[in-house]
Formats: sequence, structure tokens, C-alpha cells
Amino acid sequence: MITVKVTYGVKKEFVSKNKENITIFMADFKAMNSRDFKYNVYTLDDETAFVHISEYANEQVQKKVLSTPSFVEFQRQRDASGLIKAHHIEVLHSFAASSDA
Repeated sequence: MITVKVTYGVKKEFVSKNKENITIFMADFKAMNSRDFKYNVYTLDDETAFVHISEYANEQVQKKVLSTPSFVEFQRQRDASGLIKAHHIEVLHSFAASSDA
């Protein structure tokens, strides 16, 4: 299992467009109807900071998901928007869980 956390901040005027772009790629991810990955997006209290946490069964699944055209376009627009906090990628290593799911 590969688990990744990405955090970044966008300008207030880009928040709405960023959420719109996330909604688009999430619809595509849901349409994949796969148990091989899980993808969640959160905002922090000020709603300009976003946190994406994704889990992939393996690298092949990760590459397939991250190459989805709507996700690639989301990244392009996010990066071109003039981020107030550059995206930061962290690989997480599971230590303990409350369930096996």
C-alpha cells in the first residue's frame, strides 16, 4: 500500500475554481469504481489550504490514477494559479489502524 499526503495553499480568488477542478477529477476517480485506491481531499479552516490523502494498492495503480486527464489538468491549473504555499508531498507509512478496511 502506498499512502501519500499532499498539502498546498491557493489564493482566495482561486479557491472556487480549485474546488470545481477537484470535483471534476473526483467524479472521474469514482467512475473508475476501483477498490485499488482511495482518494480524499480536505480543506483547513481558512479554506485556502488543501490536503489530499491518497492510498494506492501499488505503483501501477498510482500511475494510472495520477495520469487521469482531469487530474493532470487540475494540477496544471493549480500550479499556474500562483500558489501561496507550494505543494508539499509526503509519503506516509502505516503504523496502526482502528480497522482492517
